[in-house]
Amino acid sequence: MDIKKVAVIGAGTMGNGIAHVFAQNGFPVQFVDIKQEYLDKGLATITKNLDRQIKKEVINEEKKQETLNNITPVVGVENISQDVDFVIEAIIENKDAKSAVFNKLEEIVKKDSIFASNTSSISVTELSSVCRPEKFIGMHFMNPVPVMELVEVIRGYETSDETYEITQKLAEQLGKTPVEVFDYPGFVSNRVLMPMINEAIFALYEGVASKEAVDTVMKLGMNHPMGPLTLADFIGLDVCLAILNVLYEGFNDPKYRPCPLLKKMVAAKKLGRKSGEGFYKYD
Repeated sequence: MDIKKVAVIGAGTMGNGIAHVFAQNGFPVQFVDIKQEYLDKGLATITKNLDRQIKKEVINEEKKQETLNNITPVVGVENISQDVDFVIEAIIENKDAKSAVFNKLEEIVKKDSIFASNTSSISVTELSSVCRPEKFIGMHFMNPVPVMELVEVIRGYETSDETYEITQKLAEQLGKTPVEVFDYPGFVSNRVLMPMINEAIFALYEGVASKEAVDTVMKLGMNHPMGPLTLADFIGLDVCLAILNVLYEGFNDPKYRPCPLLKKMVAAKKLGRKSGEGFYKYD
């Protein structure tokens, strides 16, 4: 099965990045969200990121226009074309919200299309239970999508070999490196990353060191490009908490217990870069 038409559900940080890379690699993309204003904001971000690529001489002006011309904004999942070959969902990291989208898509999109979720931690098997389990897969991109090479390709319990192979090839067509992962809480990336971030927050919470010191140790001592507290702000503290809760509940293991400081900051709406303040303050 050749993938010719793609729909991306969600115009936020991940969704606009995913739409960007598909469109830049020649795929007609239906870019879907519930309000025109969200689509406009997503398209503005894509345009800004394309301009950044021009400045870095990665693409030229002609490629920018070609990419933008490949994107068609669509308000409402119900208005997606029936004949799309591949649908990838990139909305809020909430199982009920994602399941509702796929339940609606099942009645709209042709039966041989593949459904994918960009979930960073929620069970692909659970999400597939409301639609087409053999043609359902996880496709977890990294942020920022146009820059980061990795894609975790996650097999649900009933994901067919054909669905996996098509998705793997598709990731390669986008210039990404796909890695096969099986459906366990947090997959690989967040099962390893989130406990590290959580432990860094515990170190701050317990007064082991300042936030700057924690980040400096990990940058200079472990050669990380950014410290774990800065990274948590970049990801979003609410997203970090949601993933840790999935790990904690999925494994029933106290080593994944979210730090009380993280829970308090999320309750206070100190979510990181997107709210203007997390462990650090942002303009």
